[in-house]
Amino acid sequence: MQSDQTRRRFLGVIGTAGIVGLAGCSGGGDTGGEGTETDTDGETTATAESMETESGSETTRLSWHAGGTGGTYFPLSNEFKTVVEENTEFSLNVQSTGASVENVGSLADGSADFALIQNDIAFFAKNGTGIDAFDGNPINNLRGVATLYPETITVVTLADSDISTLSDLSGKTINTGDLGSGTQVNANQILEAVGITDFTEQNAGFSQASEQLANGDIDAAFVVGGWPVGAIEDLATTNDVEIVPIEGENRQTVKDAASWFADDTIPAGTYSGVDEATETIAVQAMIATRTGVDAGTVETVTAALFENVDALTIKTEFISTGSAQDGMSIELHEGATAFFEN
Repeated sequence: MQSDQTRRRFLGVIGTAGIVGLAGCSGGGDTGGEGTETDTDGETTATAESMETESGSETTRLSWHAGGTGGTYFPLSNEFKTVVEENTEFSLNVQSTGASVENVGSLADGSADFALIQNDIAFFAKNGTGIDAFDGNPINNLRGVATLYPETITVVTLADSDISTLSDLSGKTINTGDLGSGTQVNANQILEAVGITDFTEQNAGFSQASEQLANGDIDAAFVVGGWPVGAIEDLATTNDVEIVPIEGENRQTVKDAASWFADDTIPAGTYSGVDEATETIAVQAMIATRTGVDAGTVETVTAALFENVDALTIKTEFISTGSAQDGMSIELHEGATAFFEN
């Protein structure tokens, strides 16, 4: 059932102009379908899909790109889907993806309306710098909505390996994350910062990386996500795992090389058999959108999420209006600005 506050906000922000905007997004008339629109900057983008509910009222389906099913982005995005659909007239189509870098591309070409990405990747993309994918090619339509929670850098190995520090990764086979993911970017940033260049790189999502560890196909894996990460939890139930710390001089070296990293700690007991807290670093997870999405739509979706945090079960200790701009690395969408300034 929709909360009265969010429902009123939805009706208020839509108004006459908003109705026109949503009608323009329907693209396929009575049959729904996906169309295109051109925003005020002349950018051609894919639009949301209009559809009719059983009650005969029209709802608008928005595309929300998450991450791999073994991380935090995907289950959290599905909780967002439930909240939005219970509190607005919008429907979210949540898709599993390769996460941050891929999601930026989907926002850039209009195939996603919202996506979860890392704050450092957002900065690189908007400014056309930092990594090869964006170097000299800024993603001008990228806009921020809100930051959510720290994304912990977790380096996981099996307890019977000879890896207990970052330096021990030299000469090893390492899964640095999916191609096109923020995890891959962060892993290579960290390895380069501490001078590790002699390693064999594998690229796969969190779930597959856990299988590779269990099968002995890799020596260690980088995982970036809010703890506990499901894939590591699953691995720890069948194997003795060790979390490799990023601490002391290594941690400071990494932070000096990349200012968006912050100190973080994985609490003792987060994963089965890991009984001591592990020092590491983190970036921030954030919701991003694009200029082609209607301001009223962004304001309504943002309101639904932040006015109903008590309906979530994942990362609720971090998600709040008070912290939603901490670490925001790019310009806000005008719809998000409207919500947070009210």
